[in-house]
Amino acid sequence: MAGHSKWANIQHRKGRQDKIRAKLFSKLSKEITVAAKMGDPDPDKNPRLRLAVKEAKSSSVPKDVIERAINKAVGGDAENYDEIRYEGYGPGGVAVIVEAMTDNRNRTASSVRSTFTKSGGNLGETGSVGYMFDRKGQIVYPASVGDEDTVMMAAIEAGAEDVQSDDENHVILCEGTDLNDVSTALEAVLGEAESTKLIWKPNMQTELDLEGLTKLMRLVETLEDDDDVQNVTTNVDASDEVMAAYAES
Repeated sequence: MAGHSKWANIQHRKGRQDKIRAKLFSKLSKEITVAAKMGDPDPDKNPRLRLAVKEAKSSSVPKDVIERAINKAVGGDAENYDEIRYEGYGPGGVAVIVEAMTDNRNRTASSVRSTFTKSGGNLGETGSVGYMFDRKGQIVYPASVGDEDTVMMAAIEAGAEDVQSDDENHVILCEGTDLNDVSTALEAVLGEAESTKLIWKPNMQTELDLEGLTKLMRLVETLEDDDDVQNVTTNVDASDEVMAAYAES
């Protein structure tokens, strides 16, 4: 999936990896705690927790951190978090979905709204941009796991919808509600995936030039730095030339 690789490479080249890693560990731990608190603390009996643990492991979250996050829910020490989705438009009219977990709705709403405004965007009502995305499951394997035909056959048999392959990755897509079953079936054939998660997949995109992309990425990075924000998704599109220019800027 060219887009998957290009965006990952840009983030890597922008040199924010240490900071991103620490934030990622914190956010994945929060998801594990919330999933364990809402359901069974046994991942085998709790699909949401199983996916959260799988994604944490694929992101190299240490085992003791995962166990501590689960035990926090079991011991009743976990905070009560509300899950909220914000929708709005960023620079250039790009659609943006922000998923958050918060123990203070007013604080988070104020922070997200302020970030949009300062970045030249505006926060909309729920549903204002949601129709531009489909909820999908995404499973990523390295190209070394097998050739495109092998992965395609495994994905079809597992119940996936599509496979997008390039020199670096095989990105397998399925219905969001099927992610647990499809990922489990694929794991039995291909081994553990690099990433297994729910995503918002754009069904229409907005193209930006270098100036617009730079402004948008500033908005995305500011949102991702917010401790209450779990995920940020956009429907941005940009040419290879624009992405290369941004990565070098």
